[in-house]
Amino acid sequence: MRMSSPNFRFKQFTVWHDRCAMKVGTDGVLLGAWCPLPSQKPNRVRVLDIGVGSGLIALMIAQRLHLRGDMFSVLGIDIDRDAVEQSHINFQQSPWADSLTSQACRLQDMPAEQAFDLIVSNPPYFQDSLKNPNAQRATARHTDTLSYTELIQHAARLLNTNGTLALVLPFEAKEDILALAEAHALYPTHITHVHSKPSKAAKRLLIAFSPISNPKYPIPKTMYIESENSPRSEEYKELTKDFYL
Repeated sequence: MRMSSPNFRFKQFTVWHDRCAMKVGTDGVLLGAWCPLPSQKPNRVRVLDIGVGSGLIALMIAQRLHLRGDMFSVLGIDIDRDAVEQSHINFQQSPWADSLTSQACRLQDMPAEQAFDLIVSNPPYFQDSLKNPNAQRATARHTDTLSYTELIQHAARLLNTNGTLALVLPFEAKEDILALAEAHALYPTHITHVHSKPSKAAKRLLIAFSPISNPKYPIPKTMYIESENSPRSEEYKELTKDFYL
C-alpha cells in the first residue's frame, strides 16, 4: 500500500511525503507499530532510523515512547537530501520536535562512539531487478547504496549491548539476513511473517535482533494485512489502532 496524496494524516501527526522517493506505505507503518521497544529503559532511549525518508517510522516510534513515558531522542539518517529536509519539516510540525532530528549521512560513515538502544530500518531491498528510471526512487529501492551486509555490519557496530535492531524486509531475504546477523553476533528475538491475506504466501518479514544470545529461537508469528472480507484484518487494525484515523 502506497499513498499518492502529498501528505498522510495520522492521529497525532501528519507526514508530508511529496519530496520523498518512497511514500508512506504499509511496510513503514508495520515496522513503526511492530518493532519492540527497549525493555530495559535507559535514562534516555536513543533511536536511529536508517533511511529515514519522510520520517514516518521515527514519528511512530516517538509517539510510542512518549506514550510509555520515556525520555528519548530519535536520529534519522538518509543519503537523499530531499528526504532529510522533508523529514525535518515533518519532525518540526510534530508534538515531539525537540526529540527528533535528521541528517544527511551514510550509515557507513556514522561514528563508532555513538551507540543506540534501538535501530530501525526499512532498507533498500531490490538486489537484482531492473532499475527505476527515476534516479531518486532507484536509490531508495535498490541495495547498491546499502547492502544487507553493510546494514547488519554497521548496525551491530552502533548498537548498545542490550539494544534492538528491527527491520522490515522482503520475506525471501530471511535466510540471508539471519546468516549475516549471526556472523555479526546478532540473534533474533522476534520474527513475524507478513501475508497480504490468508490465501497468499508471506510477502514481508518483520524481524528484530539483539546482541544478547538467546538459546530459545523465537517462534515465528503470522500476520495478515487483509482478511478475506476486509482491506484491514482485525490484527492489523489492533496493531495500528494508535495511529490510523
